[in-house]
Amino acid sequence: MKLTVLLPSEVLLDEEVVRIKAEAENGWFGILPKHVDTVTALVPSVLVFERPGHPEEYLAVDHGILVKCGAHVRVSTRNAVRGTSLEQLKHEVEKKFREREEQERKARAFEAKLETDLVRRLLEEEKRA
Repeated sequence: MKLTVLLPSEVLLDEEVVRIKAEAENGWFGILPKHVDTVTALVPSVLVFERPGHPEEYLAVDHGILVKCGAHVRVSTRNAVRGTSLEQLKHEVEKKFREREEQERKARAFEAKLETDLVRRLLEEEKRA
């Protein structure tokens, strides 16, 4: 079956797999090629998949939707990180968190500067009036 993982900005994964293990709100479940079609909401967790002739691989996924329709399984999520081992995946997820925290810190600093500039200009306008 074909596993496609869609992020808002890219297709993270589009490969043939022989099995998938994922987690929904009611627990873990597995998908094999001939399983019945399904749609389920995923919780933040590790999705496990196996490509033909390869060891298991892992995806750390945020909330998302999994749709199995025929031989296609599509996962749509806001964030996902791929890893060949759980240790590598942990390292990659921590790296992404640090990057996101830095971006958020910069955005908050920029927002504070804009707010300060706005207040300063409003006070200057008030003095002129």
